Amino acid sequence: MSNPRRDEPVSDDSRASNENTIQAEPVLLQTGAILELDLELELDAREDDDYTPDEPVSKRGMQYAPKKSPRNTTESDTVDRMGTAPLGKLILEFAIPSIISMVVNGSYNVIDSIFLGQSLGETGLATVTIASPIMTMSMAVAVLVGAGGNALMAIKLGEGKRETAVRVMGNTFILALTLALICTLAVFLFMDPLLVLSGSTEAIHDSARSFVAIIAAGFVFQFLGMGFNNFMRTAGNPRGALYVMLTGMAVSILLNYILVMVMGFGVVGSALATIAGMLVTCCGVLYYFIWSKSAPFKLQLHAMKPNPRLMANICVLGSASFFLQVAVVVINFLLNNQLVYYGAMDPIGSEGALAAIGVMIRISMFVFFPILGVSIAVQPLLGYNYGAKLYARVKKTFLFSLVWVLSFGVFFWLLVHIFPTQIVELFGVHEALHDFTIKAIQVMMLVMPFAGLQVLSAGYFQATGQPLKSMFISLTRQLLYLVPLLYFLPTIVQQLALAITPLESLYYAYPIADILSIFTAGIMMLVEWRRLARLQEKQQSTKAGGSLAGTAAA
Repeated sequence: MSNPRRDEPVSDDSRASNENTIQAEPVLLQTGAILELDLELELDAREDDDYTPDEPVSKRGMQYAPKKSPRNTTESDTVDRMGTAPLGKLILEFAIPSIISMVVNGSYNVIDSIFLGQSLGETGLATVTIASPIMTMSMAVAVLVGAGGNALMAIKLGEGKRETAVRVMGNTFILALTLALICTLAVFLFMDPLLVLSGSTEAIHDSARSFVAIIAAGFVFQFLGMGFNNFMRTAGNPRGALYVMLTGMAVSILLNYILVMVMGFGVVGSALATIAGMLVTCCGVLYYFIWSKSAPFKLQLHAMKPNPRLMANICVLGSASFFLQVAVVVINFLLNNQLVYYGAMDPIGSEGALAAIGVMIRISMFVFFPILGVSIAVQPLLGYNYGAKLYARVKKTFLFSLVWVLSFGVFFWLLVHIFPTQIVELFGVHEALHDFTIKAIQVMMLVMPFAGLQVLSAGYFQATGQPLKSMFISLTRQLLYLVPLLYFLPTIVQQLALAITPLESLYYAYPIADILSIFTAGIMMLVEWRRLARLQEKQQSTKAGGSLAGTAAA
């Protein structure tokens, strides 16, 4: 239970609220009433200078209770405008750089594939494929720290607690650095088992080993670059975050061309080009927070004092994004095995199934980049306004963002129905696989116009300090619904002798999982909407009571 400030009496309502919170700890979604509990975190500083949260990380996350202390009037206008500027313009300013940044973040693997495919053919493409799970896992850890620290910092800035926000950034730096070194060491110690687990064969083992070793050596640049790029957006500089990301990608493309195509360094050259791009991004964001005069807050040495509780809170807030990435790795392993097995029973064969469904997966990832970009972009706005108790503005931010993600969904849905052949040919799919691939893409994107609700809802709960809800929504589609469907649906189709083949049932699993996850997210957001309404009413009642008391005293 959260401890009160020494100068702040504990009300009966507060005691009751805390008692209810403790009683509900073991269960997340047992009843609608539990969904309406405030699953947020108590993350405040005591009277001393060191950050020591009143409440440690609980089984369900952290307890958050905004204090009634006045906001820090010395905060930079660059940060304060998140709570005052017109929302439409603000979301546009934050969303466009974030969308492009998401595309850039996912482009390193694509860039490597293009240049190695042109230079080494199947060996180069297979090397990148084998390295992809390891790279995805490293990205998951980087997102764990970056997204968690960013969400927590936005909340603290919204509360006007600038010093606590600076400590969040300092501890995020130490945590990212530490985890990067641990991940690098783990990859070097377990390199061969990891490559075998990823499907490495004797023919490409050496090239994959060289590629992964160089990429792992650059984990520290990836972790710091990705993590602090998020902080630049929270600092009110989304354009700067975009420029840093684009510069890193441009360096990677240029060096890939020189080292791979011109100098013939192969996989070694491509890996070096990749970490060089990450290094440029890392240097750009660190320069901004250490030396740039325009930064509203700095990365300071005293703020880097490790605080285990604070680091745990950062990890809890970033856990939804982390497990979402881990779920992607799990699904890829399961899907590949299912494609090989049921593809062998189908006229297109295992290799044809892998090629066609592989294109479907790449298109789905590309479609989700702008939707995920919008969700990430508005998290600082949601967190800041929530921390500042501007609940009406929180609602408007969510609704504006929802229009954005739904619009993207409709656009891409129309695209795959109007230009299906052109899209498939762009990926070089063999003509014999055109019909199967087109049908797979269109079926998979059946409910794409509404899929953004699930992504945006998970981002909302993460931004407002409700990590367990965010994690639950994030994993509903990937693990709770999609994994069982991929595993059992082909068997069900065989048993019931339905009109579709077991192989075709694999891509039907995606829209079914989407429908279930959209419904789940919608229910949870409706409950949250009512909770925000009650917070608004309580806030208005408090203000009205204060006004009456002042009038009576006068």
